[in-house]
Amino acid sequence: MWLEILLASVLGFVIYWFVSKDKEETLPLEDGWWGPGVRPTAGEDESIRPFKVETSDEEINDLHQRIDKVRLTPPLEDSRFHYGFNSNYLKKVISYWRNEFDWRKQVESLNRYPHFKTKIEGLDIHFIHVKPPQLPSGQTPKPLLMVHGWPGSFYEFYKIIPFLTDPKNHGLSDEHVFEVICPSIPGYGFSEASSKKGFNSVATARIFYKLMLRLGFQQFYIQGGDWGALICTNMAQLVPSHVKGLHLNMAFILRNFYTLTLLLGWRFGRLFGYTKRDMELMYSLKKIFFNLVRESGYLHIQSTKPDTVGCALNDSPVGLAAYILEKFSTWTNPEFRDLEDGGLERKFSLDDLLTGVMLYWTTGTITSSQRFYKENMRLDNRHEGIKVHVPTGFAAFPCELIHVPEKWVKSKYPKLISYSYMPRGGHFAAFEEPELLAQDIHKFMGLLERQ
Repeated sequence: MWLEILLASVLGFVIYWFVSKDKEETLPLEDGWWGPGVRPTAGEDESIRPFKVETSDEEINDLHQRIDKVRLTPPLEDSRFHYGFNSNYLKKVISYWRNEFDWRKQVESLNRYPHFKTKIEGLDIHFIHVKPPQLPSGQTPKPLLMVHGWPGSFYEFYKIIPFLTDPKNHGLSDEHVFEVICPSIPGYGFSEASSKKGFNSVATARIFYKLMLRLGFQQFYIQGGDWGALICTNMAQLVPSHVKGLHLNMAFILRNFYTLTLLLGWRFGRLFGYTKRDMELMYSLKKIFFNLVRESGYLHIQSTKPDTVGCALNDSPVGLAAYILEKFSTWTNPEFRDLEDGGLERKFSLDDLLTGVMLYWTTGTITSSQRFYKENMRLDNRHEGIKVHVPTGFAAFPCELIHVPEKWVKSKYPKLISYSYMPRGGHFAAFEEPELLAQDIHKFMGLLERQ
């Protein structure tokens, strides 16, 4: 017992020393060129071009032919989703995809928001830009950049957008009305992939900053989860004077002494500032580490040799669907692995899920999207040691892959002004619980403006 107390005391002192260093530091903005070949001497075309999602009979027929030739391995008895995507349920998904899913109809749905493309650092960047249908008298919309992650896309935000751009007609206060910009990360969906090695989250953040400037926004708000959380964090580290507010539903707290408290937190949680809810979401330790190991196999593959598995996934639509949709099962709720259908249709429709898969399939971007892991898994990521001195809000969803206590978030984001324990929801917050996430964004904005 005395040894534990001594260790806790020493660790507490080290934490105090670490967090007391609050030096404001930024990332260098720099520049880049990620297009093929050598950067041209002529200036880059900065025009913003309308874009429309399209399909063809040839594209649909090719998909159907590949689906028809699928070969599945029978699942083990009573394996449910413990071995990955259960092929018995996959048969149902395949049948729906082949016989009922209407891709042309979904393309029309995708086009209900305005799409655009523009060249930045040699890459064609795709984004949707949604303005409010109406504004209260004397009010101007707040520009909000929302960034997706993997294996998601800009489509994740389709259901939350009305709560932000037209809140009064969707049950929320119109005190804050937003103009929403949702770009596709380069190498995802309709955004061109880098032709060169090294394209990471910082390069993406710089490109999205340039996008906002090109759209005429000198100051703006940003929001993200998964890779979007890291990209938005990097934007705040690069250009803090341009970021008026940062809202996250995931945080990468890596080089931080608070993470060491996991080893003692179960006995001394209050000493480290953990609330009762933190303790409920974080422990037992066995559950935390087992879940991380169980859910991170994809991470190791994509961080080391993404092109190898990419060859298989880019050639088989059924394989791609199984690989992607399995994440929408266990990352939404880890208990869904105990269900024969992975609980997929408890929170999502097959139309929405398959539309997400089609955005990877029709663009052939699963391999380039996976490369983003390899480019970001480096030992010399300077941004990991830099704090974010921008007003921050955080929504902690209970079924996120790992819970991040307020103390952890504040150590990285000292200007944290809003931290919410969300009542339900998992990793794909905007897709799964759009109204809840929108409410928290509105709450954050209210606190920010009252400061």
